[in-house]
Amino acid sequence: MMVEGLGVLAVVPARGGSKGIPLKNLRLVGDRSLVAHVACVVREIISIDAAILSTDDVQIAEEGERHGLEVPFMRPAQLSDDDAGSMEVWRHAWLQTEAIHGRTYDVSVLLEPTSPLRRASDVERTIQALLESDADCAFTVSRTQAHYTPQKTLLINSNGFTEFYLPVSQVETTRQRIPPYFHRNGICYAVRRHQLIECGQIVGNRSLPVVIDRPVVNIDEPFELELADWLYRRQCSSG
Repeated sequence: MMVEGLGVLAVVPARGGSKGIPLKNLRLVGDRSLVAHVACVVREIISIDAAILSTDDVQIAEEGERHGLEVPFMRPAQLSDDDAGSMEVWRHAWLQTEAIHGRTYDVSVLLEPTSPLRRASDVERTIQALLESDADCAFTVSRTQAHYTPQKTLLINSNGFTEFYLPVSQVETTRQRIPPYFHRNGICYAVRRHQLIECGQIVGNRSLPVVIDRPVVNIDEPFELELADWLYRRQCSSG
């Protein structure tokens, strides 16, 4: 399926060496692994031409293939340690897939398994936002809670005392008067080929936000895995 004549590639990065939660991408939220969750979402999106899993782990590769993701290569060791950046991993997967498939993909979406509360509509909205604009990138964001904003953030100085992160003149203690802030939530990134392959960037100066206005979790710590499971089961029970 082509979108406006463009080929769309989905890349699912899922290395096996997570230290916070060993083999995190195989852990369950509800009755599905994190890899299975993202695979199920991909199957709903007709605008995606190919969906590949980039991993260094045989078990994760087997889980991805079991749920319909293609694993055309194994990720090299130098892109599988804690220092490997998302841009390098994504770029490698994109170019390797093009070489194997013998074609070029104009747009790609990055779908990290650590966001199991993702919906197909989130990805579709992100692709649409990118293609209906002259932006280089579109990505999902969530509204930052007031008590996590710069106005509420503190530093601890070398003497052990607290300091405001912002100059005192900019500190606003009334929550209602703090302007809206947003943060990347990991649900979806969509980029044009030149942005990632040629410029070596994901988020640049011509990037569009796609606001997700519901609770989502990007899993990094064990508590976040428990929270995602609770939210998922709660959503399932409420229909």
